[in-house]
Amino acid sequence: MANHKSSLKRIRQTKTRTLHNRYYAKTMRNAVRKLRAMTNKEEAVALYPKVQKMLDKLAKRNIIHKNKAANLKSSLALHVNKLG
Repeated sequence: MANHKSSLKRIRQTKTRTLHNRYYAKTMRNAVRKLRAMTNKEEAVALYPKVQKMLDKLAKRNIIHKNKAANLKSSLALHVNKLG
């Protein structure tokens, strides 16, 4: 166990931030899953900008890596464009 006040505070902060980041990462994964499951092009085109915005925000705040966000956006754009 930590012996210094600062390390105890750091443990508390890390726990809080981990919960916060885990929530937003899970929300993002669910949104990506929902978009990939869509078969209707109009609905997918309407949802894609929201998912894209979410990915950009998470990458900006270092919750996910910027390259992961770029790869997801690219693959989702391909998926949306392939829908007929």
